[in-house]
Amino acid sequence: MDNTTNKELLLLIEQATAGDKNALETVLCSVQDLVFNLSLRMLGTFPDAEDASQDILVKVITHLSSFRGDSAFSTWVFRIAVNYLKDYKKHMFAKFPLSFAFYGDDIQNGKIEDVPDLTQDVEKSILAEELKLSCTNVMLQCLDVESRCIFILGTMFRVDSRIAGDILGIAPETYRQRLSRIRKKMAAFLQEYCGECGSGACHCINRVNYAIQNHRISPNSLDFTSAKQIPPQTMVEVKEAMEAIDSLSQEFSFYKTYQSPEVLKEAIEKILAGTALSVLRNA
Repeated sequence: MDNTTNKELLLLIEQATAGDKNALETVLCSVQDLVFNLSLRMLGTFPDAEDASQDILVKVITHLSSFRGDSAFSTWVFRIAVNYLKDYKKHMFAKFPLSFAFYGDDIQNGKIEDVPDLTQDVEKSILAEELKLSCTNVMLQCLDVESRCIFILGTMFRVDSRIAGDILGIAPETYRQRLSRIRKKMAAFLQEYCGECGSGACHCINRVNYAIQNHRISPNSLDFTSAKQIPPQTMVEVKEAMEAIDSLSQEFSFYKTYQSPEVLKEAIEKILAGTALSVLRNA
């Protein structure tokens, strides 16, 4: 953010902590997409991301009076969100963890030819796109939590290594080295198995029915393809020029950024209609 925007935001935060509901709504809306997209990549599914985003926004409210403007507001929100998501245990993949070995074996040995047509008259190409977006997102769950944070902050949000290191509690150089290794690991998996992004034998259109049978996608709930996309650069709010990103960055351009779903916007309205302002006043 530029200096003018930071000053305006600091004024809004001051007004919000003084009990101005409209100011608080503006502050929350300024970061809701950031929070949702980070939650979606960390947790893997839209429903889990929606639930976690609500919790994170409540934390933003309850800690808002402690923000002093020493960093960009988005950086401060990142820190709250990352710390919360690293310990979040209520999402689906906390109960059913994945690994690259499991994912690769399923790609190679899944009996896709034995599954009947389950498309329910939804165009197969649409379901294939849903599967592609879901698959590449779920693939992040094969990383351990710390590696997932590093990959998401560095590849999707392009957070400056000094800021990312501060958020994660590691040295910037360590962060850069680990980010490079994780990107290479992700790119190698895609190259080996994925026919959409690499030279593998797996093509989404051939696995649509298998994915429906295994509850990975649903013709009745096309979360990824129905979500409204936003330009990736709108998610990059962290101050200062970004450091050079290695050549593998473009390998992951299929990770889209989305507008917050209506359910999250409705949740913000409920939060504002509840005890949010009294919490701020008493903070």
